[in-house]
Amino acid sequence: MLNAASSDDELIARAGQGDEAAFAVLTRRHAARAHVLAARFLGSSSDAEDVVQDAFWRAWKTMPAWRPGVAAFPTWLHRVVVNLCIDRQRRARLRKFLPFLDGLDAPSDEVGADRKFQNSSELQAVLADIQKLPPRQRAALLLAAEGERSNQEIGNVLEISEKAVESLLVRARRTLRAKLREREELSQ
Repeated sequence: MLNAASSDDELIARAGQGDEAAFAVLTRRHAARAHVLAARFLGSSSDAEDVVQDAFWRAWKTMPAWRPGVAAFPTWLHRVVVNLCIDRQRRARLRKFLPFLDGLDAPSDEVGADRKFQNSSELQAVLADIQKLPPRQRAALLLAAEGERSNQEIGNVLEISEKAVESLLVRARRTLRAKLREREELSQ
């Protein structure tokens, strides 16, 4: 019997057999966190919606072959979301250099509700600095910012070691502190 207390593995097994209701429970359970991660990574709520939709489409196609115990579903989903975000940004950079690709998968200019309420210029500057971090550093920092993941879990999402996560976080935080110092020196 399907209920909200069913484990992810139970829901995945049922979804793998074509149970759309089980997949809907999985989606309701994990979509919000995936969307927050993608929106923070990309800086756009509408782009994040596209990424999350694509990630869940990939999940639906993967369900029949899912092997319980290999990876936790949220870990796998966040790995897919991060990879899709990185791919989206690579395509956006490529479009800057190859203007004839402008009609393909154009990024949305829509301002998300979360950005409308960011009044602080300092917050805007920090968010801009985060967007400029290398993709792996940004992903590690955003996953850590959620506060509920250990470095080992972040490493599982990014498919790197715990030490590599620590290194990414140290470099990201060092860069952000340096940018903050630069802004403070300029304002004096």
